[in-house]
Amino acid sequence: METSLYEPVKRFLEGLGYTVKGEIGPCDLVGLKGDDPAVVVIGELKLAFNLELILQGVDRATAADEIWLAAQLSAKGKGRESDPRYRNLCRRLGFGLLGVSASGRVDILVSPDAPMQRKVNARRSRLVEEHRRRQGDPVAGGGTRKPIMTAYRQQALACAAAMASSPKRPRDLKPAFPDAQKILHRNVYGWFERSGRGVYALTDTGRSALASWAPGLATDPVGEGEATQDGP
Repeated sequence: METSLYEPVKRFLEGLGYTVKGEIGPCDLVGLKGDDPAVVVIGELKLAFNLELILQGVDRATAADEIWLAAQLSAKGKGRESDPRYRNLCRRLGFGLLGVSASGRVDILVSPDAPMQRKVNARRSRLVEEHRRRQGDPVAGGGTRKPIMTAYRQQALACAAAMASSPKRPRDLKPAFPDAQKILHRNVYGWFERSGRGVYALTDTGRSALASWAPGLATDPVGEGEATQDGP
């Protein structure tokens, strides 16, 4: 799976000074460097070099300062990564191209030398906001078969954890989770239910989700983010 490429590519970009997190919006990974405005790098992962990988880079380019495409190197070195036409296309687009060996070594096949025009738009802003709100890096980039641990989901899980022992009022949660009222009222995932006037309890679905998502649970309260991939 593409997730096997995530850690090597993440380490590579971290070596360039980026803070990297996986599965931000539609991107396999997003890295930020600096604060205001942040420099945004987007990475896309595939098991093999193909046209789809380049097309994904083209689609993401409007939201990034730099694009890196990464794929697993072919066993005999005769894959598309050795095709000069493929590399030249990446050069013309200004994309970086990385080859990942079976041992996890990352080779730069093409450097993103052509500077890309900075795009300050809503799409870019959503990626930056989600990256900054998400606590830690709970999910490897390149996965497609399970919901993403968004910043919003992390908050909802943190509220659920605080309610695991007994029902709570939103005001009981507010000191640690300022947006608890919105989260309980919206009940995006069906984890909460009213058990009395102004009092909420966990549903069976909520308890199952809490058990399932425990490894990625945020312990620090954060502000409410948009659930762009699995929200309302």
